[in-house]
Amino acid sequence: MRLPSLMVVFMTCIIGVFTWFFTPTPNAIALTQVKLFDLSYHECPPEVAQGAVTSGRNTMAANCFIITGKAKNSTNQTVYDADIFGRIYDANNDPTMQNRNRLGSIPEVPPGIHDFELRISVPANQPTPLKLKKFKASGFKSSVRPKNLYLNLEAEH
Repeated sequence: MRLPSLMVVFMTCIIGVFTWFFTPTPNAIALTQVKLFDLSYHECPPEVAQGAVTSGRNTMAANCFIITGKAKNSTNQTVYDADIFGRIYDANNDPTMQNRNRLGSIPEVPPGIHDFELRISVPANQPTPLKLKKFKASGFKSSVRPKNLYLNLEAEH
């Protein structure tokens, strides 16, 4: 009776050690934080400034702005698909984007400090200057989007 129970304990230990050594590292799927700083904004050039803010069937005039700043990747690996989060307020401290924290993304952030920019549209009735608060970004150590996601539809026509 002792031999089968010792065999079960032994096999359990072997399986435990095996799974401990061959478990994927959590860094492969964990989000990596990217610090955003030196934020500023300016109006879009005329060629990219056209746009509107829409909500359902309602369309409102919009002002286009480009937010610029620095992104600091403190790791030794490139961060991919880094989502940008933050709050933008108008001159009256009213939010410019109700119920929206994610503002855009940065496709790649290599190790170190790099410039980034982000285009936003703000309803034209909200007064400037804008206030940029609590900006941060987080991404992955490998790309989560397929490389060939978009098809060249013009080649088919």
